[in-house]
Amino acid sequence: MSETLTASDEAAAVEQLHELGCTDGLPVIVPTPERVERMTLATGYPGDLSLGEMGPNLGQCTVTKLAACAVMAGCLPDHAPVVVAAARAVMDPRFDLTEMQATTHSIAPLIIVNGPARTSCGVHGGFGALGPGYRANATIGRALRLAMINIGGGRSGTSDMALLGHPGKFTMCLAEDEEHSPFDPLHVDRGFTADQSTVTVVGTDAPHSIMASPNADDPTCADRMIRSFATAFANVATNNVALAGGQAVMALNPDHAAFLADAGLDRTAIRDRVVDEAYVMGEEFARSAGYMGKAPRPDKAYRCFEQPDDLLVLVAGGGGLYSVGFPSWCAGPHKNRAVTVEIEVGQSCEIPGFAS
Repeated sequence: MSETLTASDEAAAVEQLHELGCTDGLPVIVPTPERVERMTLATGYPGDLSLGEMGPNLGQCTVTKLAACAVMAGCLPDHAPVVVAAARAVMDPRFDLTEMQATTHSIAPLIIVNGPARTSCGVHGGFGALGPGYRANATIGRALRLAMINIGGGRSGTSDMALLGHPGKFTMCLAEDEEHSPFDPLHVDRGFTADQSTVTVVGTDAPHSIMASPNADDPTCADRMIRSFATAFANVATNNVALAGGQAVMALNPDHAAFLADAGLDRTAIRDRVVDEAYVMGEEFARSAGYMGKAPRPDKAYRCFEQPDDLLVLVAGGGGLYSVGFPSWCAGPHKNRAVTVEIEVGQSCEIPGFAS
């Protein structure tokens, strides 16, 4: 990434990048000097500024190198502040990036955007937010992955040892749908003000669909929904049961969130109750193959989470039957902690004058 490569044309340049292992396997935009300079200027930082070390190779993540990854991913300059914040988040020691990149578990960074930057950077939080069709979501997450490959050295089968991986390792980025949430935004719960913009990044498994059918005529429905949500984490095949103690994520769709709010539950109450219900009894645990040499006691409750803060709850997606749980890894020195970083949107802007 520090060298200047040459090629006869753009098609040859793309093939060269593939041959050098600099891509995620999909075609990329060629990071020409002009394009990288434009993206670097949009960050508001000097290109030679190091944002930190990116494991496992401990490569220096300079602004220029990160800008090159953003160009390759297809980002617009408007997306640059979110890419910078996401990179800073995963390089925070609490995120355990080196260990996360090297594990055999299928874990990937989930990027959650809050605040005004959702609109200014175009990050989507509604229907299909983790699916195709939304450029900011797709390219911001992809830029982080390309940085983890090219700066951090996380290449599949050599330093990235995920046995199978999952599609979120290409990109996994969404906004909280604050407009359709009955609760304060996630980043307010994490100590920021509503008018600040943030990125929260946490390493998660692939999203697990949770079916729940609200029934306003059934006074037990909210309780049963909580138990359904808990099963996304409290099953004997997840690391949340086998290892426990890591942070995980639950994305409520707006209909589920509204129903629970009408039942008198706020975000904190939902989180606390799901955490309380997220356990399996030792009798069930002992019938599995996932208890890592332990000898489960039949009458003991094996809990997924050590404290309520171990579960992040946000509102996203389209309304309907399904919310989503994101189980987690629960390993590394800091046991899979989420990191929230402010997005510095004020110092970046669209830079005219360069060919795309």
